[in-house]
Amino acid sequence: MKNRFKPKFSIKKGDSVVVIAGEYKDLKKPRTVLKVIPDKSRVLVEGVNIVTKHTKPSAQNTKGGIVKLEAPIHISNVMLWDAKAHAASKISHSKENGKSVRIAKKSGEVIK
Repeated sequence: MKNRFKPKFSIKKGDSVVVIAGEYKDLKKPRTVLKVIPDKSRVLVEGVNIVTKHTKPSAQNTKGGIVKLEAPIHISNVMLWDAKAHAASKISHSKENGKSVRIAKKSGEVIK
């Protein structure tokens, strides 16, 4: 997908998020973002969208076999977790000391 402008998202690697749609939907269980793929609007979330991959034997993996790993999900299916409010929250941006910071709308806390 070629875009003229690179998309910007409020979710970053290492954030706690909640899956709000799909098979792994759980609004009370925060999970960690392992990777953000902005070109495809997808995120890799820990323990979500587990797929099985069949691997051939190689030098590193002499046995081969079936491996379970996470696959990316669309970024619209996750929402940032607000630790103070213990719920999913939308994000607003503001400037503090010349730097842009993310603020959770539910509690008003700055997200680190």
